[in-house]
Amino acid sequence: MPNSDDAKPAAGKSLRILILGGTGFLGPAVVEAAKARGHSLTLFNRGKTEKRIGTIDGVEKLFGNRDPNLHSEEKDETSPKGLSQIEDAIASGTKWDAVVDTSGYVPRIVKASAEALAKASDQYVFISTISVYANNNVPNEDESGEIAKTDTPTSEDVQQLYGPLKALCEQAAEEAMPGRVTNIRPGFIVGRGDPTDRFICWPWRVTQGGEMLVPGAPDTPVQFVDVRDLAEFVVRCIERKTMGVYNVTGPNKGKQDLLTQAQFLAASASAAKAIGKTPATPVYAPWSWLETYMQTNNLPVNFGILVPAEGDSAGFAQRNCAKAVAAGLTFRTAADTCADAIAWWPKEVERRTRVGNQMLEDDKAAGKPPRASIEQLIAMRAGVKSEQEAAMLKVLSGK
Repeated sequence: MPNSDDAKPAAGKSLRILILGGTGFLGPAVVEAAKARGHSLTLFNRGKTEKRIGTIDGVEKLFGNRDPNLHSEEKDETSPKGLSQIEDAIASGTKWDAVVDTSGYVPRIVKASAEALAKASDQYVFISTISVYANNNVPNEDESGEIAKTDTPTSEDVQQLYGPLKALCEQAAEEAMPGRVTNIRPGFIVGRGDPTDRFICWPWRVTQGGEMLVPGAPDTPVQFVDVRDLAEFVVRCIERKTMGVYNVTGPNKGKQDLLTQAQFLAASASAAKAIGKTPATPVYAPWSWLETYMQTNNLPVNFGILVPAEGDSAGFAQRNCAKAVAAGLTFRTAADTCADAIAWWPKEVERRTRVGNQMLEDDKAAGKPPRASIEQLIAMRAGVKSEQEAAMLKVLSGK
């Protein structure tokens, strides 16, 4: 649970924090955690995401583009260009106690931001990823693990080189602000606001009852970090001026603290019962069986946060986070995270429906074919579809 000392800012001091991004998934959680501690927030972004999620109140706003060569509205050259509004603020004497970079994926972009802010901030908190590691096959590996590299470091193909580029972003920040960088490497970030549905697909499926296909085994480990816990750790690192590199996923301080899939699904079941639902019954299928079935039937399935605890991914859900825990990382219970996600999901469906209908209206007004059906735009983006699950359960049972 959150620390009891988090009721007020460290030493009673309100800090000035600049967030590069701030309107996506993690950003609003950091804003909420920082405001709860009495800190002052400035957000820098293009101003586009708020059109979908609504405005964030009680913060100062600067607009522009993380890419110094582009405008906030890329086709409107009268809109703020690059980091100009940040640079103007610095020129007028503005300083921040810390910068939180939630939106850096390309080293060129992170380098530009960190260099511009080096003389105007004491600390640069970069949100990286455990995907920076070259290997995921070593259980309980800590921050000393080998880092992924690429032969094309100037590439900006984030989809293909996500991990290596994030690693280079870490290096770019450290080179610009040596000794003043906090590199945070989360695993799966979960909770309300998660656009991937990698987490909610399981608690929500549990609320639907019946037999539920689950990959792996009951004792297969699973790791994630509630977005609220991550946000609070970010703020704690700023308040304590904590620098260095930290794995942030869990709840794992060591091998003895691993959360199992059975415990995760039991937490989901508890949350389902709390809202009057009869929880689903897990039916486990070995990963080897699932892989054969999917290949035979040409049926790709995104199982979200559940990954095999074997082969190349044997250590993916077993990262050691002892260093972060020692630095103040705390974990809500899995039941808390599941219950909050379940309460959020119907509201998210309403939001997707509203935004999806507007997108389809925009397509029609522009004379374009609809990009998708409204059902496709609001559908769960991870997990097993009901008809796929039924077919697999039938084959698995031999009926």
